[in-house]
Amino acid sequence: MKGWEKDMSKWDEQILVVNRKELFNNEENHFYGFIQKNDEKTKKIIDTFESYEVKRRGDMEEDSSYKQLIGYVLLKDANTNEVLVYKRLVGGGEARLHGKASVGIGGHMNEVEGKTIFEMLKINAARELNEEVGVSEEEALNNLHFIGLINDDKTEVGQVHVGVVYECKVDKSKVEVKEDDTLVIKWMTADEAKAEENYETWSEFLKPIF
Repeated sequence: MKGWEKDMSKWDEQILVVNRKELFNNEENHFYGFIQKNDEKTKKIIDTFESYEVKRRGDMEEDSSYKQLIGYVLLKDANTNEVLVYKRLVGGGEARLHGKASVGIGGHMNEVEGKTIFEMLKINAARELNEEVGVSEEEALNNLHFIGLINDDKTEVGQVHVGVVYECKVDKSKVEVKEDDTLVIKWMTADEAKAEENYETWSEFLKPIF
């Protein structure tokens, strides 16, 4: 597939979104940063997920009246509690590091027939873990736990996305990058991960819970 064709198909992807007015109840439940699952606002916001719609990704990237639901999984080693930190590379071979460090593995969500929205979110998160770092979907589904939400309306990208954050504890020996020319991973202690300074914004929000 040519580069531009691949790009076109990415924008044609049908993704899960929620109308912003409904999501934040006309901004009454708006928040900035990370809020944990037991927060009053979290409960109210995730109740609106059941009103999700399926829209074309390319149309949604510039439509701030909707928020795209993005899975964001914090991966920890079940034995040592170390945190997986990764950086993306541009191209292969002698690639230079592209952008910032991250602790969140995930992406856009797709509809899964016959499942509730909450089952769909978990299934999508498990698929991403399998594709990115080789964790089996079954193991991921058994170990994914919802821990909160991320929102950042201070950036253009942030304005059209909301993060659905999970923690997943697995045996780190089972984690391997399938496309090691595009992703570099490192297991860090909580203190090491907190000391990393070059995080993308969403990962920066999660520092207190490493």
